[in-house]
Amino acid sequence: MRVLHTMIRVSDLEKSIAFYINILGMKLLRRHEYPDGKFTLAFVGFGDEKDHAVIELTYNWGVTTYDKGNAFGHIAIEVEDAYKSCELIKSKGGKVIREAGPMQHGATVIAFIEDPDGYKIELIQAGTF
Repeated sequence: MRVLHTMIRVSDLEKSIAFYINILGMKLLRRHEYPDGKFTLAFVGFGDEKDHAVIELTYNWGVTTYDKGNAFGHIAIEVEDAYKSCELIKSKGGKVIREAGPMQHGATVIAFIEDPDGYKIELIQAGTF
């Protein structure tokens, strides 16, 4: 068994795809429209789905806002250098909501960014956890 993907609902598919590709460096792996169901799925990730877990971006046609609730936390991504990653993300127009630094009760170096829909993405520096 393995984790295949995590699905998040997005309000603007093109804007979300651009964020995950241009800001985070993922690839658009596949995309399929379902006219009868009035939704589109786009899968993004750092590598092929047979070897990596990916993110499924679900766009329900005409829906522009979602109530995210308070149960979902964040997506975590390992990076070589959280400090440099934050600077790169900001230079590309991304939103850093917690600058890189050690977590409050430990030595793990983390940062948080937000995607266009406000989903939080934690950057965890390799070798610090």
